[in-house]
Amino acid sequence: MKVFRTITLSRLPAEGMAIFPFILLRKEEYKRNRVLINHERIHLQQQLELLIIPFYLLYLINYLYNLVLYREHHKAYLNIVFEREAYKKEGDLQYLRKRRFFAWFAC
Repeated sequence: MKVFRTITLSRLPAEGMAIFPFILLRKEEYKRNRVLINHERIHLQQQLELLIIPFYLLYLINYLYNLVLYREHHKAYLNIVFEREAYKKEGDLQYLRKRRFFAWFAC
C-alpha cells in the first residue's frame, strides 16, 4: 500500500530525497525508477521508526562524524548508517515486507 506522495523538484540537489511523508525527485521520469523509489521508501521507514525528528538528528550527527573521519563528503555520505542500509537493500523490492525494526543499526 502506498502511504507516501512523490513530488518533482527540478532543483533538488540529489536524484531523490525522503522527507516524511514525501519522496522528492529531481525528474518526473524517476517516478518509474523502482530501485530509487525503494531506496527512498527505506528512508521513510527509518524515519517512522525513529519518530521522524530524531532520524534527522542522527542522520546529521552520523554524517558530521563521518566527515571528520573520512574528510570527504561522498565517502561520509555513503557511510551514514541509514544510507548503508538503503543502498544495500534498494535492489530488493520485497525488502520492506520482511525488514526488521531498526535494521539500519546492524549496517
